[in-house]
Amino acid sequence: MRMHGRRVAITGGSSGIGLETARLFIAEGARVALLDLNGSEAAASALGHGASGILCDVTSEASVQAAVEAAGQALGGLDGLVNSAGVSLWRPLAETSYEDWRRVHAIDLDGPFLVTRAALRLLRAAGGGTIVNLASGAGMRPLPNLGAYCSAKAGLVMLTRALALEFAAENIRVNAVAPGPIHTPMLERTLTRVPDREAKMQEFLARVGMGRLGTAEEVARAVLFLSCAESSFTTGGVIEVDGGRVQI
Repeated sequence: MRMHGRRVAITGGSSGIGLETARLFIAEGARVALLDLNGSEAAASALGHGASGILCDVTSEASVQAAVEAAGQALGGLDGLVNSAGVSLWRPLAETSYEDWRRVHAIDLDGPFLVTRAALRLLRAAGGGTIVNLASGAGMRPLPNLGAYCSAKAGLVMLTRALALEFAAENIRVNAVAPGPIHTPMLERTLTRVPDREAKMQEFLARVGMGRLGTAEEVARAVLFLSCAESSFTTGGVIEVDGGRVQI
């Protein structure tokens, strides 16, 4: 029960890595609030006791503020935050519209900023806590035709490190997990948009030393480590969960 009594808000909590993180946290004794634009109430209902679903658009300052306050009320406070909401965009930069560029950054970088800022009052009231940002291997090493996503996730890595220093004296630890190719609904959406699904899958696998996709649960276990007392002297860190990704 490594998360016994912990109260954690998870953005993007209705599917993929966010949902698996919520499931694992509940199994380890936490109560969670799933903050998502779609499906949060249904996901919370499926998880059962210990989960609350709250509507949240991470690109809207007003929506974020209301959702975080609602999470604090539902849980009786807040000890942890997981910023898992995200989108990707496979497109050459020359073909990327400014609207699409802004959308990726609004969700993947501005969102964690807004949610973290809104959660600070509750974390401080609890005497400290943990923040884990879901970055990406693409934010550590670039990939072609993924410029918007790479730059947003690279920004999230640096935001993580900057906030870790800023909040260290307040007992608020800030870390990130950088997944490689993970079998999630987001990856499935990417595969449905390419002309040759199998070729794209082989492209993913060619970058993974272990030769397979990771699972959302494997990423969630890294998030768990950074959210519990086992990582009590770790802040500003980035754990890569990528099966030994190579640069191609």
